[in-house]
Amino acid sequence: MAAATTVESALPVAPLPTVMIEPLVRAALQEDLGRAGDLTTDAIVPADTQTRARLVARQDGVLAGLDLARLAFRLMDPAIEVRAALADGARLRPGAEIAVIEGPARAMLTAERTALNFLCHLSGVATATAAIADAIRPHGAKVTCTRKTLPGLRAVQKYAVRVGGGSNHRHGLDDAVLIKDNHVAVAGGVRQAVQRARAAIGHLVKIELEVDTLEQLDEALELGVDVVLLDNMDLPTLREAVRRAKGRAVTEASGGITPDTAPAVAATGVDLMAIGWLTHSARALDIGLDS
Repeated sequence: MAAATTVESALPVAPLPTVMIEPLVRAALQEDLGRAGDLTTDAIVPADTQTRARLVARQDGVLAGLDLARLAFRLMDPAIEVRAALADGARLRPGAEIAVIEGPARAMLTAERTALNFLCHLSGVATATAAIADAIRPHGAKVTCTRKTLPGLRAVQKYAVRVGGGSNHRHGLDDAVLIKDNHVAVAGGVRQAVQRARAAIGHLVKIELEVDTLEQLDEALELGVDVVLLDNMDLPTLREAVRRAKGRAVTEASGGITPDTAPAVAATGVDLMAIGWLTHSARALDIGLDS
């Protein structure tokens, strides 16, 4: 039975425009079709065969990526009709009917794997994000993703994080400054790195600085950075870092955070928790196309 519950978020998650997702779906279909098309389906299924199938959840999770799945079917044949029973953000239970698909059988079978690849992967990202968001909700911290995304899929993976109740860190190298340890080493120190960054950027660009110790944190706060990335700190150190930074900079924890450890990290009072595996290693959600 389908669950109607959606993931809690401050604002509804706007769907990605078709102009953004269509190149991804076209490229995936072209990769699968190769040089000769779907040899199996074209040989077995008569050209005029019509069929009906359902997208069905096979495990608990959060739905994301339905627009990409729909587009995969429609690009193969506009005559395919996809009637969604649920929307992205819905909490799924095993057996939940996500959508009914009707139309030319050849096109439906050819698009099946591409549609499911997007739907299962992005639902997996949303599900993993929701697990963290649910675990830390009593503490008020937000879960954020990183730039550790699969090449070419950043926009849709970050969309899935939002669907799962998380927030996005910077989308690329061009929308914020994040000074990490290697930048500091090459620049010759924290002060030099921050001063050079501030001199080069526009007034709307924020500066985040990665710190590993309380001493580095104190220097960062003195320099007036906007955000401090508290990297791989133990809980007592993290708690003290949050105390020192309160009212002076946004605090973001990172480093090996899991659903099990997330509540304790959030309880230190950090504002944000950056988790790279949400996008680069999230387990796909099991969703199938059933006749």
